[in-house]
Amino acid sequence: MKKTTGTDRSITQTWRPATQAVRGGTWRSEHGETSEALFLTSGYTYDDAQTVADRFAGEAEGMTYSRLQNPTVAMLEERIALLEGAEACRAQASGMAAMSTALLCQLSAGDHVVGARAAFGSCRWLLDSLLPRFGIETTVVDSADNEAWERAIRPNTKVFFFETPANPTLDIVDMDYVCRLAKDRGIVTVVDNAFATSALQKPMDFGADVVAYSATKLMDGQGRVLAGAVCGSKEWIDEVLLPFQRNTGPNIAPFNAWVVLKGLETLSLRAHRQSENAVMLGKAIEGRRLEMRHPGLSSHPRHALAMQQMAATGPVFAFDVGDRATAFAVLDALQLIDLSNNIGDSRSLMCHPASTTHAGMTAEARDEMGVSEGLLRINVGLEDVEDLIEDLDRALDTAGL
Repeated sequence: MKKTTGTDRSITQTWRPATQAVRGGTWRSEHGETSEALFLTSGYTYDDAQTVADRFAGEAEGMTYSRLQNPTVAMLEERIALLEGAEACRAQASGMAAMSTALLCQLSAGDHVVGARAAFGSCRWLLDSLLPRFGIETTVVDSADNEAWERAIRPNTKVFFFETPANPTLDIVDMDYVCRLAKDRGIVTVVDNAFATSALQKPMDFGADVVAYSATKLMDGQGRVLAGAVCGSKEWIDEVLLPFQRNTGPNIAPFNAWVVLKGLETLSLRAHRQSENAVMLGKAIEGRRLEMRHPGLSSHPRHALAMQQMAATGPVFAFDVGDRATAFAVLDALQLIDLSNNIGDSRSLMCHPASTTHAGMTAEARDEMGVSEGLLRINVGLEDVEDLIEDLDRALDTAGL
C-alpha cells in the first residue's frame, strides 16, 4: 500500500469491510511507518504567513490547530466513516460528547425532539433535563410502537433520537419504518449505534441521517480509553456539526484516537465472537425463573426484526431476577465475571442498572423505561463460554434462582 492509498476514497470504498478496518484511513509520513503514527501536538508551524491565512480561510488543505484537525484523529475519522458507509465522521472525546454534540449542533430554542424512552441514563438526561433548559421541547415514546413516533410529531419536530438495541432493556427499533417516517416529514434521525457498531448493524442502510457512537465500547473494546464519534453526510458534518465542535471543543485526544484505531482492526472478529458467546450464555440460563431480554433469542418480542437489521445481536443482554436484593446476591456470587458498568469490553462484565447507569433517574422514570430493581445487564466477553456459563450458573444457584 502506498503512503496515501488509505486516504483515497476512490480506492478504499471498493475494499471490503475487513480490509477497511485494518487499512482504511491510514496515512503514512515520510518515514513509511507500518502502524499509524501518533501525533502528540497541540499546534502546527508554517513556512509563510500566506499559508496560515489560506488554511484558516479554508482555501488550502492542512492542519491549523488540534482542536480542529490532528493527523491521528483524521485517520480514525476516515476509518470509522468508511466502515459506517458515511461520507464523513468527526471523533469526540467520549460517547456522551458525541450524543450531546449530535443533538445540540442542530437544535435551537423552540425546536422539538422525539426520543425513545428506553435509553442509556445519560441520553435520557439529555432529553429530560438538558434540552428543556434551552427551550427545546422533548417527547419520549415507546420505541417499539411504530405509530407512537408518528403521533408524537409536531410542526416544530426537528430530530428523532434513539438507540437500538437500547441500553439496558434491549428494545429494538424498526429503523426502516422510523427513518422513512422521519424523511417524509423532513426530520433528522440520530441513531446511537454503540451496542452494535457497523460490524453488526448499519443504520444508514435503513435511512438514518446521523449515527453516533460511544467508541469506548466495542470500537476500543478492551476497556482502555474514552472516545466517541458522529457520522453523517459531508455537508451536515461540515456545515452543522463542525461549527459547534470548533467552538465548544469536545475533541478526542490523539492518543485515544490511536488506541481506537488499533481496536478497529479486530472489531468485527470480537463483535461476532462476543455475539455468539452471548447467545450461548443466554440459551444456557433461559430455562430458569428469569425474565430474559435478549434479542438473539426467539423469546424476544422483536427477535425477527433484530435478525433482519443486524448481522449478529451483540454482546449485551439483560435479565430480571425480581428485586434488588436478589440481583445483588447474584452479583456478589460471581467469581469470574466482573462487576462493572461498562459494555463492549473483551471481558465479561455485569451490572445492576438501577443503581449504576440509571441511578441518576427517578424511580418513576426507571419504571417507565423498564429498568426494574431486579434487572441485571451483562456484557459477554471473549472468555471460554463454558467458563462463563459455570460462573453464572453458580451465582444464580447461590441466589436461589
